[in-house]
Amino acid sequence: MQRKARRKLLKRQQSIWQNKNAWFWFLLPSFLGVSVFVLIPFLDVIRRSFLTAVTEEWAGLHNYQIIFANQAFQLAVKNTVRFTLVCLPLLIGSGLFLSVQLSRLKEMQLIKSLFLFPLAMPAATVVLIWKMFFSRQGFLNGWMVGAGILREGQPMDYMGTGIAFWVLVFSYIWKNLGYTMVLWLAGIFSVSADLTEASRVDGATERQCFWHVIFPNLKGSLYTITILSFLNSFKVFREAYLVAGSYPHESMYLLQHLFNNWFVNLELDKMAAAAVCAGTVLFAVILILQRLWDHEDM
Repeated sequence: MQRKARRKLLKRQQSIWQNKNAWFWFLLPSFLGVSVFVLIPFLDVIRRSFLTAVTEEWAGLHNYQIIFANQAFQLAVKNTVRFTLVCLPLLIGSGLFLSVQLSRLKEMQLIKSLFLFPLAMPAATVVLIWKMFFSRQGFLNGWMVGAGILREGQPMDYMGTGIAFWVLVFSYIWKNLGYTMVLWLAGIFSVSADLTEASRVDGATERQCFWHVIFPNLKGSLYTITILSFLNSFKVFREAYLVAGSYPHESMYLLQHLFNNWFVNLELDKMAAAAVCAGTVLFAVILILQRLWDHEDM
């Protein structure tokens, strides 16, 4: 009897141990994939950032000193930071405003499927639209000449002036506004209708109902949208590159252009050092946002 009891106890302990560690076997395939294709290559990039490109001799912090003194790197960092600071508030704010308006429509479910259409468009198609609107012979110049704003024969080259930056901002917001609205709508519809109805019964206006009932319950959606928008702001290189090439107007010369030019010139030591700096900044920003959200939830 004692042996049977011991066997049963051991089987229970084994089953409990297996249930507690089941998560490990589910995460193992994903962890191996991330390790092989992300973590290990990035560790190799960190190693290369301290070596010379050709001979792979130890260079210490020399590569970092070179990139921080590089004017192209300074310009790219400045434009990238400016682009992110301009685009994130515009995208998040406009997405929230439009999603609140659309949440009140009865046929909103039929319209929601169209929001993600810009994401499905290939980059080449987006570039074609850019050229149709913003080139010298584009629709925008034709409309402005017809309206008398510009003289005929004096078209403006938008991609060759400081306006190119705002064209890039417009393209980013146009392409990412749809999924941002979908995420906001998911958060709005997750708020219990009983809370909003109770606030209306107590005499709250629509604005008070939104700011004091709905918006406080959208912190999770705000965090997700902020992180995704921040990461996607580093993915606008394809459109800008296809439109303006490797060396666009200085107002839209971003880090991605710099990395591409260094890669073409095989300046892998500089590119590795800059990639480590960019990755560190991205990781630090995400951690800071996480701490801010955790602090607000306490």
